[in-house]
Amino acid sequence: MRRLAQAPNLAIATLWADVLREEGVAASVQREYLGGAAGQLPPDQCLPEVWVEDEAQFERAEQLLHALQHRPQRRWQCRCGELVEGGFEQCWRCGDMMHNP
Repeated sequence: MRRLAQAPNLAIATLWADVLREEGVAASVQREYLGGAAGQLPPDQCLPEVWVEDEAQFERAEQLLHALQHRPQRRWQCRCGELVEGGFEQCWRCGDMMHNP
């Protein structure tokens, strides 16, 4: 096993590991319960970590995590008139999907 990344919180670590597993990379979250030790241990040692179980999948896991962390940010006008910003592909107001011009 090899550590891929340290996450800012358990929710993010779980999301990253889930995405990696969906892509076929054997990944797990470690240190998920060390948050309760914050104050007794240095804060950077209490953060959850994502680990890749198979060394042969590590490079692919790095690429997938990088793509996940650097999702494209968009700004588009929905047909209903709402301005949608960020990585969203669906309008929050009417539920319509983003349409390519």
